[in-house]
Amino acid sequence: MAEAKNESIKLFEKWGFDGIQVGDRGLQRYINLKPVYTAHSGGRHEHRRFGKSDISIVEKLANEMMRYGQCGGKKSRALSIVKNAFEIIHLRTGKNPIQVLVSAIENSAPCEDTTRISYGGIVYHHAVDISPTRRVDLAMRFITEGTRRASIGGQKTVDECLADELIAASERDSKSYAVQKRDEMERVALSSR
Repeated sequence: MAEAKNESIKLFEKWGFDGIQVGDRGLQRYINLKPVYTAHSGGRHEHRRFGKSDISIVEKLANEMMRYGQCGGKKSRALSIVKNAFEIIHLRTGKNPIQVLVSAIENSAPCEDTTRISYGGIVYHHAVDISPTRRVDLAMRFITEGTRRASIGGQKTVDECLADELIAASERDSKSYAVQKRDEMERVALSSR
């Protein structure tokens, strides 16, 4: 009888999910770090309420890259962009790219937003807290938006722009588009308390 190999599952057969820490306690439940071989679930999360939180965080990034533009609707292309960006991140920083992605999400997820309240025809803006799922979704949107903006008409490929954005956001660098958007959103919310 042959023994089964007890190897840990690695994303893209390179990076393991062992030892990855989510520092923000509010986001721990919504950043899914269950080991996967490839980031393609086929939409099996759709039949449950809050099933979106069961998707791998890498697949969420690929899905967000698929929104529009260069790889709109093309998941295999989005996955190859994410894979190449992870290679670049590993070469530049020497860290696990999944940990860099988690840190980037933590640093670019806004905590407060504003909502409109109207009293007798007058509109007021009021600061509100953001739910953890929306925080993760906004962070992903800001990261991919910054990637698209940097890659349009530039010298760099989308892979390099995604890697740059993730590295800058994980270090909470003010050059990161996602961090700028988070700071702007929280500044507006602070002024309307």
